[in-house]
Amino acid sequence: MSKNPLIVFEGIETSGKSTSLKKAIKYLKKNKIKYITLREPGGTNFSEKLRSLMLNKKSKLNYKTDLFLFMASRSENFDKILKENYKKKVILIDRFVDSTLAYQHYGLGLDKDLILKMNKFLLGNLKPNFTFLNVVNKRNLVKRLNLRKNINKYDNFNYNFYNKVQKGFLKIASKNKSKYLILDSNKDNLKIIENKLINKIENILK
Repeated sequence: MSKNPLIVFEGIETSGKSTSLKKAIKYLKKNKIKYITLREPGGTNFSEKLRSLMLNKKSKLNYKTDLFLFMASRSENFDKILKENYKKKVILIDRFVDSTLAYQHYGLGLDKDLILKMNKFLLGNLKPNFTFLNVVNKRNLVKRLNLRKNINKYDNFNYNFYNKVQKGFLKIASKNKSKYLILDSNKDNLKIIENKLINKIENILK
């Protein structure tokens, strides 16, 4: 594994993805390991503006437009953040290429080959070294969504959509199991998940 790997955190809404990322950041800070973190959509100043546009709960943009805006955000991140820091610092990304496939293809039915070609065009041979995939069941998903105060466009789908997206994530992970760790927020408490996460990060950084 690379000394300065690119690590991605994936999962549907309320799966615990953001919590896992925060635990990883805490670990790296504690051990004085140089890192950067970014989110998708978002990252550069321009990409953050695209994020506000895409995730606005009043957004009427169609899903094809969303796809191109996601890719525009990724293109800017690659050019201005990823290339500069790749293999120089640990890179933590909140959502990356798997999210585009899971949401835009498996969830919304957009063309898989097009998405793969666009990612290849933008990123070349850059790929994550490892991915943490958080999963959640229907009961916890609905319960946690109802507790959210700040709702964006992607918080307003029905369960069938999220179910298709999560199955898409799991299908992607099943094709390269050695580079994924599934963190199940339904079965394990936060401490168990944190221990699994940290143990894997320590192994990745060895």
